[in-house]
Amino acid sequence: MKKHGFFDGLKLNIKFTVVVIITIAITMAVLASVLFYEQERNVINESMAYMEHKTERNESQIETCIDSINMSTQFFLADEEMLSVLNAAAEGKKLDLQRIVDFKENDIKNLERLVSNNPLLYGVRVYAAGDKISEVMPVLYTGSRMSNLEWAEAGKTGWVFGYTDTAFSALITSHRERLAGLITPITDYKNGVVGTIEAAVTMETMFPEIYEEKEAEFGFFLNDDGTVFYDESRNESTKELIDLLLTHQICSGKETCVKYIKQGGKKLVVSSLHSKKLSGTLISVQDITSNVRKVYDTRNFFVAVMIAVLVLLAFVIDFIVKRMLRQFYAILESMERVREGDLSVRIEEESSDEMGVLGHSLNDMLDKIENLMKENIDREVLAKNSEIRALQNQINAHFIYNVLESIKMMAEIEEKYDISDAITSLGKLLRYSMRWVSGNVTVGEELDYIQDYMALINLRYDYPIHLGVNIPENLMNLEIPKMSLQPLVENAILHGIEPLGVESTLYIKGQLEGDDCVIEVSDSGRGMSEEEIAILRKRIESALEVNGGKGNGIGLKNVHDRIVMAFGKGYGLSMYSKQGLYTKAVVRIPTKKADRNKVMQGGGTAN
Repeated sequence: MKKHGFFDGLKLNIKFTVVVIITIAITMAVLASVLFYEQERNVINESMAYMEHKTERNESQIETCIDSINMSTQFFLADEEMLSVLNAAAEGKKLDLQRIVDFKENDIKNLERLVSNNPLLYGVRVYAAGDKISEVMPVLYTGSRMSNLEWAEAGKTGWVFGYTDTAFSALITSHRERLAGLITPITDYKNGVVGTIEAAVTMETMFPEIYEEKEAEFGFFLNDDGTVFYDESRNESTKELIDLLLTHQICSGKETCVKYIKQGGKKLVVSSLHSKKLSGTLISVQDITSNVRKVYDTRNFFVAVMIAVLVLLAFVIDFIVKRMLRQFYAILESMERVREGDLSVRIEEESSDEMGVLGHSLNDMLDKIENLMKENIDREVLAKNSEIRALQNQINAHFIYNVLESIKMMAEIEEKYDISDAITSLGKLLRYSMRWVSGNVTVGEELDYIQDYMALINLRYDYPIHLGVNIPENLMNLEIPKMSLQPLVENAILHGIEPLGVESTLYIKGQLEGDDCVIEVSDSGRGMSEEEIAILRKRIESALEVNGGKGNGIGLKNVHDRIVMAFGKGYGLSMYSKQGLYTKAVVRIPTKKADRNKVMQGGGTAN
């Protein structure tokens, strides 16, 4: 059953229009997809590069703060006078007034100067283990003062984040600033923990990323225990995004990384910076949803414009195609009339393009059809006449054979045996040449014909022409086109031996060369010059046109062409000659597969 496609039933101009529009649409869709995909990737890559730079900056800031706090803490720990004062307080000893004054004027001022010279530090404080000590602001404080702080209530040491300075009342210090501090106990081998050092910076100093008020950017610090620190003044949507991001494994075992994340309809570029020293991770986020949406909006606008352009193009292309196919439809109408039997139709040639050429070709075809119909009638008449002539030729051939037999009998009665032998050879010659053979003949049959031909040739000349044959018996059954070797013998006699007019010898030799049989026909005649043999080779190979007349090589070319037609281009006739010495014709034919084993096992015989 014939399948009906989408285009079946549509006119040709509509098919052309649809194909062109679809081709343009697919091309533009591919180009637009690549273009806008690259634009989206550029937006993402620019944001990722920005976040990588930002991560490096944050890492440098954090390292600087950590170094400042560690250095200050170590400096306080190395202060022997401070340790001595703390040990005295722990043992309940009371310091004399002079020592207290010296301690304040020397050690405390040096420590205070160290803190004030470092703009990153919020402060460095030392809290005694008890309250039996005189407070020396802003460095040394009692243990009860420390108990007002959040981290002291929780008994934390090491790094603490997000706490406020509640050591004093709100009238003295701001309780709004969030701090990040390193809590370090001061120990003595004798009295144990005699104090605690609090070295702190503001969270904004440690993590400026969290508190920067930039549009579409925010950050938060995630402690290893799962606590999240962020700018609580931000809107509720920021908190929701943070909760969503906490469900992602942003960096799996990496200290730093930058990733593009699609979350809740948002397009986010997230950088992660893990600090082993702080036991936490700083996460920075840039919301590029609006930037990506601009790319999408541009893409949608482009698609809408392209659809409008394609609709307009469809009408324009349809109009142009109709104009181009106007003569085609005229040709189609004319061919419909021809199909109905009107061969007198002729197409008007309106243009010189392909349609005009088609119309001209169809007119020529109709002319040729009329001529062929007339020639077909004449051919049928000629075929009838040929059949009659063929029947007459068959009758004439039988008549000639009977007459020759009668003459032969008369010669034998008169004991003219030379004449009888000559008539016998002539009869064989006629039977071979007039016998119809649809295929090839064997090499042996061709050689028998040449033997009869030579017998008659020697009756013609006053000088004898000898024939030598050396072809192995196993080659005698190979097939060869009829009358392939005899023209070579005839050519050798007419053009090589006859001009000399002396006794000569023709030599026919056959041998195997691989899977081929090579038969050579040589004469010891006048030969040819290099120019003559070169021209003859070109005529045989059709490189030069062969004109009518004697000695033009048409017989040799005919032999070559028939061998090529029978066996292929790898076979045929080759000519070799030396002026005044010889001429040699070489025929190359294949050995059939069926006969090859027989040929290879046989021996050679000389005739």
